[in-house]
Amino acid sequence: MSVIFGRWNFDGRSASPDYLDKLRTSLAAYGPDGFRSYSNDGVTIGFHAFYTTKQSRHQLQPFVSKSGPVFAWDGRLDNRKELIERLGDPLTEESADVCIVAAAYERWAIDCFGRLIGDWALSIWNPANRSLVLVKDPLGPQQLYYSVSKDFLTWSTVLDPLVLYAGYAFALDEEYIAGCLSLFPASHLTPYIGIRSVPSSSFVRFEGPGETVRKYWDFDPAKTICYKTDADYEDHFRTAFAQAVRRRLRSDAPILAELSGGMDSSSIVCMADLEMSHGAADAIRLDTVSYYDHSEPGWNEYPYFTKVEQRRGRTGCHIDVGSHQALRLAFQANHFAATPLSPRDANHATQQLAECIRSQGNRVVLSGVGGDEVTGGVPTPTPELENLLIAGRFGILAHQLKTWALHQRRPWFYLFFEAVRGFFPSAIVGVPKSYRPVPWLNPHFTRRHRRALSGYHARLKVFGPAPSFQENLFALEVLRRQMACSVLATEPPYEKRYPYLDRDLLEFLYAIPREQLVRPGQRRSLMRRALAGIVPSEILNRKRKATVARGPTTIIASQWTDVVEITRQMVSSSLGIVTAGDFIAALENARRGREVAIVPLFRTLAIERWLRNMLHHFSQETCLDQPADPHVEGQRIAAPSTLALK
Repeated sequence: MSVIFGRWNFDGRSASPDYLDKLRTSLAAYGPDGFRSYSNDGVTIGFHAFYTTKQSRHQLQPFVSKSGPVFAWDGRLDNRKELIERLGDPLTEESADVCIVAAAYERWAIDCFGRLIGDWALSIWNPANRSLVLVKDPLGPQQLYYSVSKDFLTWSTVLDPLVLYAGYAFALDEEYIAGCLSLFPASHLTPYIGIRSVPSSSFVRFEGPGETVRKYWDFDPAKTICYKTDADYEDHFRTAFAQAVRRRLRSDAPILAELSGGMDSSSIVCMADLEMSHGAADAIRLDTVSYYDHSEPGWNEYPYFTKVEQRRGRTGCHIDVGSHQALRLAFQANHFAATPLSPRDANHATQQLAECIRSQGNRVVLSGVGGDEVTGGVPTPTPELENLLIAGRFGILAHQLKTWALHQRRPWFYLFFEAVRGFFPSAIVGVPKSYRPVPWLNPHFTRRHRRALSGYHARLKVFGPAPSFQENLFALEVLRRQMACSVLATEPPYEKRYPYLDRDLLEFLYAIPREQLVRPGQRRSLMRRALAGIVPSEILNRKRKATVARGPTTIIASQWTDVVEITRQMVSSSLGIVTAGDFIAALENARRGREVAIVPLFRTLAIERWLRNMLHHFSQETCLDQPADPHVEGQRIAAPSTLALK
């Protein structure tokens, strides 16, 4: 989780010392283990270190290779051993990841990117031909932002400095805001027009102000894995999942795992314990943190995560979120949040987590995000039925329709329609309820950004990869967009790792028959079968976790005065995003316990709060232009002129 920052002045002038001091100060909290920089011929590259492995402590970044290119690497290289064997001397097991990456680039140039397995972001400056390459791994947990003006180019793994120290105004990207109100914004977008994020599996090449974006790797739709028995699939899953967890246990400090009591996090913890007991992992200790709420009858994970603790013989950190929930509405005078969905509020839960991490010395946190989406957590037959339909296997299709209809207690023609509708335009079959824009948005805003508001969901291709493969890639892209909305932790800093987003694991899951993952009456069939005896049976056999239904409405009701206050003179309404009257009506429905889209409701409140914070933060220097023309896409927001470079 180290931080990279760079600036390229096209006229060759060096960045001012005052500018660099501001950057160093603002980014120090992300990388407390030291700062180094490279500066030459108008290019300045900074690296704030945050060490999580013993090899990373041997690195000096920015790293200048023998042939001249300058590398700045933020990430974790999982296939180190394989690359060291192929590249040979002078690399050893003690070599830092950046040294291996530099050697791979020397050998294979841009073709090396697809060979680097792990979570990473990388910048490569070549002074010989004055070119810059920004590149990101295929899954996208790391971020790498860039902004190009006529005079200079800046890039960073943290968004804040590109906004605060640009010295000129940015326009608010309405498509990003629309995405926040649906299945997250497109991963290459930021809230600001003029600042972009490097897409996953892609690199951006600059030779001066011009840029070229190119994809270097993707999952192979032609790859299929077919075994004779269920046991073969189970063995392969155990091997791939164990490797995914083991790779993320590489740390020279104790690791903290989120343990929710669900199958995803519980499986990670149990597999990590197994790997560590065999001496196959580098981690010196695995701690856990769990959240519970005794006031929520449909969402109390305490009985489940304690089962895992009993299995491992260790009690983790327990955080009670029931009596401390709060809806943060008021702006903070000294607070700057670069994105609306990632506030850094010091509420009870975050304070408890921070204390837990500090006291235990954790630098890495394992997350179960992605497990639901990639292992069949959603018990739907639709991808399997779509595959059978396109393959023309109508006899098996009819049998599966009957079987699934009995198990789900739904008419077979309803399941058939759900399978067919994915191939037709929404104008013909309609938009599923879960993808419809919420009713409190301004109609002009909705018309302009219908694609983002519908989650960027596209119709399936008849003549293309298997429908289940297309569905897998869509689910993965949603996960990438979700991670792109997060921000790095600073108080204290820690690195988040996602075992279910392991490239080799995903390649396996995307290549096997869909019916291995989900069967009628057997949600997560393969995972349950493969991990029997490793994960407690109470976890493997539990029903799908219920969603929190009562908590959000209780929060709104208990803080109704503050909710009403924030709806007065709404900035989002003046910008043509929200229709204030309809939004107030939706809040009233939520307060009374009526059905309402609760996630978009809370996100609308978060966006409104974020806009107010931005106005307050820049009130002395700049402002949002308002009222807005509802037919204009960009609304103006500016960086403070006091920080402008002279």
